[in-house]
Amino acid sequence: MLGMKKSIFRRLILSYMFTIVLGIGIVGILMFYFGNNYIYSAKQEELLRQSRTVNSNIQDTRWINEEKQEILEFLNQTFGSQIWIFNEKGEIIATSTQDEVSIGKSVAVSIVEKTLQGENVVSRLKFEGLSEPMLSVVVPWGKQDNVYGGIVLHSPLRGLNDIVGKIRETILWATLFGILFSTAMVSYHSWTISRPLQKIDRATSRMAMGDFRERIEIKSEDEIGDLANTINMMAEKLEKIEVERHRLDNIRSDFLANISHELRTPLTTMQGFLEALQDGLIEDEGRKRYYDVMYDETIHMNRLVDDLLDLIKLENNEITLSKYHVDTKSILEKQKFKFEREAAEKGVALTLTLGESLPNAYTDPVRFEQIINNILKNAVKFTETGEISITAEKDGPFLLLVITDTGIGISEVDQEFIWERFYKVDRGRSKQNKGTGLGLAIVKKLVELHDGKITVQSQIGQGTTFKIWMPSEEKLK
Repeated sequence: MLGMKKSIFRRLILSYMFTIVLGIGIVGILMFYFGNNYIYSAKQEELLRQSRTVNSNIQDTRWINEEKQEILEFLNQTFGSQIWIFNEKGEIIATSTQDEVSIGKSVAVSIVEKTLQGENVVSRLKFEGLSEPMLSVVVPWGKQDNVYGGIVLHSPLRGLNDIVGKIRETILWATLFGILFSTAMVSYHSWTISRPLQKIDRATSRMAMGDFRERIEIKSEDEIGDLANTINMMAEKLEKIEVERHRLDNIRSDFLANISHELRTPLTTMQGFLEALQDGLIEDEGRKRYYDVMYDETIHMNRLVDDLLDLIKLENNEITLSKYHVDTKSILEKQKFKFEREAAEKGVALTLTLGESLPNAYTDPVRFEQIINNILKNAVKFTETGEISITAEKDGPFLLLVITDTGIGISEVDQEFIWERFYKVDRGRSKQNKGTGLGLAIVKKLVELHDGKITVQSQIGQGTTFKIWMPSEEKLK
């Protein structure tokens, strides 16, 4: 659980509880206020109606005789309210109870004046002679414009206060129950929000430390669930990126190791030969052989540097092709002648087969030769016995070149990555043939730059076939 200051769960609980308590409190106060007013207003209307009933029974006389007194006592029992009758001077001349001590006493002058003017008076007063506060109404006594005095009806406030108290108690209990119920509901909903966020926090913390295997298991179909799914997808992508980064780091490390070896070997050889020449250990007839070896090593180093520069330029789109129609036959024969001797020394036959109506390639001849050179160089390097064949033929608007060898082959796993820079196919199977893994990456880039296509098919121990489609002159028509 997070700390008090940082816990979303606690903040949600407090904010929800404050809102609910405040809302229920306001509703309770309003209900009590309006309920209280309604009860008193209803009681006042009832008393006024009862007062008019009393008046209708005694309005035909100015005196309260025995018959009228019985009517007052009957109405008192019927209404449950005390009844006073006062004259024009405000003196109480009759009551609904025979032992009433208020007879002869006077009503307030202000009430008498309003009553004689035909107005009704409602008050919550403690009249002289009454033992407890009453809700009282006063209506004129008489018929039409003949007002003899007033009729007073009293109803104890104690009963009304008891009703109001029960309403207040009911509201308080309802408020308490509402708070408890809302607390449970708010706690549940707050927990359903804060718990997934805690899972998200733990998962993202591990991701921040570089562990992208963590996944958030949240099945809710709301915004938090969408956030969790988004984070899970991000984690999957980051995991793939991390795996790819490690793989590239390994490739770069291997590349640096290989390139260091490729540079160190010729440098060591030339250093040894130069030391021997400086020390005069080599006689004149042997010097030429030493010079030839050193020259070959510098050629190798130049080729390595050229490959690196070519790849960098290709990736930065800095190479501009100079394309025109070239004689496909002459270029292929030149490349065959270039590698024929090296293949023959290994006992490998190198053949060239040209199809009928062989089209001219629309290409940059230098880069075209570089493509064929890199593929043939690998074929000769990794083929110990058998044959290397070169086939050229027309394939629609393209020139199709097929270079097949019977070498060690390329595994299915390696075939996916051979076009990447610095990648070398299973080094353990061919320790004597070390390279930098740049040749096929350059070939791929150059073929794509010509709007062509290249594919590979291979099986371990059975050989490899490269197919290259290059634009021909027919494509321009």
